[in-house]
Amino acid sequence: MKTTLPDNEKALWILKKKGPKSVAEIAGELDVTTEGARFHLLKLEKEGLVQSRSVSKGRGRPKQIWSLTDKGNTRFPDTHANLTANLLGLMQETLGEQAVDKVISRHEEKMLARYRQEIDMNAALEDRISKLADIRTREGYMAEYEKADEGFLFIENHCPICVAATACQGFCRAELNIFRAILGDDVEVERTEHIVKGQRRCAYCIKH
Repeated sequence: MKTTLPDNEKALWILKKKGPKSVAEIAGELDVTTEGARFHLLKLEKEGLVQSRSVSKGRGRPKQIWSLTDKGNTRFPDTHANLTANLLGLMQETLGEQAVDKVISRHEEKMLARYRQEIDMNAALEDRISKLADIRTREGYMAEYEKADEGFLFIENHCPICVAATACQGFCRAELNIFRAILGDDVEVERTEHIVKGQRRCAYCIKH
């Protein structure tokens, strides 16, 4: 793992990016002993950043599975969240829903133009997906992708505008439109997981 974070902070990063894990799995990611990983997790638990639950799978003792709490999720940036949400609310009250839609449409156009400057639209699909993941990671989305049976799975492990996106679903609609435009008309892009609906991450199934 290429990071200079302290081990307890690395544990937060692992849980954010890869979802709930057992102590043994976290120890493997950190390259420390199980006891060492448990020490870090218990420290984070005292701070209210992580929580555990018992999960039974078949025979044997139940496993303790660790995950982030709401407070733990706040350790990851939510860019100007409250200010943006408040401004959107004021726009809706004073100018109406149509004005908000126009602003988001303009936001979508500008983002798409910026992405097109960095992404070669003639490149292979996987190259475009890889570049898109790089761009989104720079923007705070902790993006990555993996090959799937019928194409690719594009994943965003964090949403730095989650509060604003929750207040106005137009941001999520614009994001999906941008992905579809970047990846091409002959590519199917479907959102399968959504952070604002309470899921751990946003995920998109991409099929050629």
